[in-house]
Amino acid sequence: MSNEVETPEVIEATGAADKDSAKNLEEEGDIAADYLEELLDIFDLDGDIDIDVRQGRAYLEITANQDSNLRVISDPETVEALQELTRLAVQVKTNTFSRLILDVGGSRQARVDELTRIVNKLIAKVKDTGEAVPMKPMSSYERKIVHDIISEAGLVSESEGEGRDRHIVIKPAE
Repeated sequence: MSNEVETPEVIEATGAADKDSAKNLEEEGDIAADYLEELLDIFDLDGDIDIDVRQGRAYLEITANQDSNLRVISDPETVEALQELTRLAVQVKTNTFSRLILDVGGSRQARVDELTRIVNKLIAKVKDTGEAVPMKPMSSYERKIVHDIISEAGLVSESEGEGRDRHIVIKPAE
């Protein structure tokens, strides 16, 4: 543990870096929203785009009323593909890697609910057998959600594999 005290210059520089980071994320969100607006127009889909900055990421949510045709693209796998396309569009404009999150019509919560159901079944299996259980590969965002669920259940999880093969293994508590 260090006893060093940050000088006002260090604190000020850190605050400036945070402001720059937030500004960059807001710019990223604006670029992504423009891209998504064009996409919605091309496919004649209704939707409002909200931009937010959450946990160091630009977060975009496309919402619409109940009778909207937005449900056509709200399947979690479709949203994941749209998110990757949007990230690429942002990357082309900014020359930096984007970690933005896209939610369409509540698809993120639907995916969290689905993951929770799947993980709870696997947790029960690990507790019953005492043996590790591997899961299917998933995105880093989904792995984070799953790690949290497993931790709350008192078990251990590890990510294994590389790239698109990266997956979680649920293990009994030691």
